[in-house]
Amino acid sequence: MTINIQEIASAYEAATKEFLAIATSVPADKLDVNDGENWSSRQVIHHCADSEAQSYARLRRLVAEPNPVIQGYDENLWAKDQTLGYTELPIENSIAVFTAVRAGSLDIIKRLKPEQLELTGTHTEAGEYSLKRWLETYTRHANNHADQIKQNLA
Repeated sequence: MTINIQEIASAYEAATKEFLAIATSVPADKLDVNDGENWSSRQVIHHCADSEAQSYARLRRLVAEPNPVIQGYDENLWAKDQTLGYTELPIENSIAVFTAVRAGSLDIIKRLKPEQLELTGTHTEAGEYSLKRWLETYTRHANNHADQIKQNLA
């Protein structure tokens, strides 16, 4: 089976557009609505900015460094941290971060060779972590959180 980098890039780009379309359409009075158990749309948007900033560095490490260490982090601790402001900061900067790092990562994805998808590092929580897994994870990540925002708005 031949791996088509263009199809991979298109799926990643579509996920980016879907997330941005929903994240930028949340009415201000609905940003903090949630079901009491899951994150509000504001928290999801801030999380996605932080997660994508992490992914941006992870992608570059996987491409450029032999067997890099991919550092995990506790997203729930970040979401609860008062200084990081997930429950009160405006979303505009986080949307800008998400947009910029996804665009930068897409530039790299489009330049990948199929054999590079097998490059691996070691994730501090998940063990062996390939570039192929990175692509699957971060394409799906944007889609999953777009769905979470849609549920908050329903």
